[in-house]
Amino acid sequence: MAPENTGSPSGDAGSTPPSQPSQPAAGAPLLPTVEAEGLQPIYANFVKVVPSPEELVLEFGLNPNLPGTTPVPVKISQRLVLNYYTAKRLWGALALSLQRHEQTFGVLEIDVNKRVVAPGQRPAAR
Repeated sequence: MAPENTGSPSGDAGSTPPSQPSQPAAGAPLLPTVEAEGLQPIYANFVKVVPSPEELVLEFGLNPNLPGTTPVPVKISQRLVLNYYTAKRLWGALALSLQRHEQTFGVLEIDVNKRVVAPGQRPAAR
């Protein structure tokens, strides 16, 4: 993460005057201030991606369906609309996070049929 540009409190030549906001160095990325006060976390184990020519719509919900049970509809609880530039930045951030997770904890198998272990093949509890 880039260090925060706080400016110089002294009156050094070349420092930004207090009446003007400090400017990042040329070529330095501009990092926005993030406020998360009042944020409500959600949990989702289902996402539906709906593309359009100018944006992506991601619909999140909770899938209560278990194998062998009567299917019920998935209730969508949150919708996120992204332009394609933001979606690509999100894709990159998610890819990096998943890569780090798998390097630490092992590959994530997304095919549930490959993850399920039959009762007779489970290791004995200790």
